[in-house]
Amino acid sequence: QVQLVESGGGSVQAGGSLRLSCAYTYSTGVMGWFRQAPGKEREGVAAIYTLGPVGGNTYYADSVKGRFFISQDNVKNTLILQMSGLKPEDTAMYYCAARSFRPGARWFAPNDYGYWGQGTQVTVST
Repeated sequence: QVQLVESGGGSVQAGGSLRLSCAYTYSTGVMGWFRQAPGKEREGVAAIYTLGPVGGNTYYADSVKGRFFISQDNVKNTLILQMSGLKPEDTAMYYCAARSFRPGARWFAPNDYGYWGQGTQVTVST
């Protein structure tokens, strides 16, 4: 059973930066960050292959490209989301998620991910 524990959320002014961390028990092959704002659906933000020859390949939602950066520390079993240039519309609960390699699985489909953390709140003020 994979366990995921997020940390690093908080409040910041627009234009600021935050670094989210997700400690995981073991890598499943694909890990990602999702977010969910009140009244909105959960959406994918960034994802990364964590194993195999494609390990390190990343994918980003258009809304965060150039501002967010996903990485992994295999020694510490930690997934990182470095966020900069934060905007009020980035305000949401951020979740770490994991899934295995699976034909047809999609980068940012929440239902394709089987493991989730408890979430960490990010609030961006004007």
